[in-house]
Amino acid sequence: MPNVLILGGRAPVAADHARRFASQGWTVHIGDSIPCRISGWSHAVQSTVELPSPRFNPAAFIAGLSRTIGQHAIDLVIPTCEEVFYLSRYRHALPSSCRILTDDFDKLRTLHSKWEFLQLSAACGGNPPASALVRSIGEAKDWANGAPVVLKPEFSRFGVHVRLYPDGIPADAPELANMGRWVAQHYLHGQELCSYSVAEQGRLLAHAVYLPKYRLKRSSSYYFAHHASERIAAFAARFVARHHFTGQISFDWIDAGNDSPAVIECNPRAISGVHLFGTGDLLPAALAGTAARLVTPSMLRARMIAPIMVSVGLAQALANGRVNTWRRDFLAADDVLGVGGDRRPMAGAVADMGSYLMLSLRQRCTLREVATRDIEWDGEALVQL
Repeated sequence: MPNVLILGGRAPVAADHARRFASQGWTVHIGDSIPCRISGWSHAVQSTVELPSPRFNPAAFIAGLSRTIGQHAIDLVIPTCEEVFYLSRYRHALPSSCRILTDDFDKLRTLHSKWEFLQLSAACGGNPPASALVRSIGEAKDWANGAPVVLKPEFSRFGVHVRLYPDGIPADAPELANMGRWVAQHYLHGQELCSYSVAEQGRLLAHAVYLPKYRLKRSSSYYFAHHASERIAAFAARFVARHHFTGQISFDWIDAGNDSPAVIECNPRAISGVHLFGTGDLLPAALAGTAARLVTPSMLRARMIAPIMVSVGLAQALANGRVNTWRRDFLAADDVLGVGGDRRPMAGAVADMGSYLMLSLRQRCTLREVATRDIEWDGEALVQL
């Protein structure tokens, strides 16, 4: 029986990956540097490994990961979050006998850059919006010339620090935070879409697209509705082939209608599109690089993080007078945390939230910062090991 180590166990997609691998004959281990009972408490998981922070102590992280690979005879390591960059940077220090699902570090850096990716996407027919590099609000105003615009740091995640100016940048807009280069991008009106793909040496092995129907403000989505787009699928296939890509890769899109999507950024890691695949879908084979054909979701029901849907989602529906729409959407979706025969991840999510609250008080930061700061990478040089 092969052994898989899924990193970033804090993420709901890690629990989803774990259930799917276990159901298809793998022994599953989970690893992370903060509490991850949301996945570790799943019946699908054999053990949970506590690892040092890859961002704050990369040498200890790699050493701990190497020990774990040897101790559990790990055949495959799958990152789900930004630890993918540290795996790529220090791949040479990990056992060569184990498959580490990541690509070349310089390639990942280019994809992670919200500016450099746009140049690559245009060459593959991604139709990205007009964009420019800026370092001040004055430069952004000059470039936009009164037009609707989006401003975002070159390296960021989950919509943090993003500014939307659908009516143009106002005269009293505050100065840009000192976060390096910023990207000014023409604001597009349309439907937000997200795509998730898996590739092996340039061959597209898995693909799914979803509509993030409900969001936490302008950040992460908690409701994932299937969406079909031949153009997005064709772009994903062209892009991974052109760049001979291996790993998980995700794109964010704006579709103004008539299936004319414009790609706006790339995340070379897992996103919530993982949830669209059924337990029996051969996504594990795609991640292992052995899938014989393209894997797509076999079930078309929407997915949701039910505890957030019945709390934040319902509150938003009540405030906006859209309770009937909320009820219809709720009944049309399946929960990704508590599934039949494996409800403990729901309790694990509550336990994790308590731990994150304590960490936020101890570290004097927000809950969002606690959830990502130990694995983030914003383009800075990484130490040699």
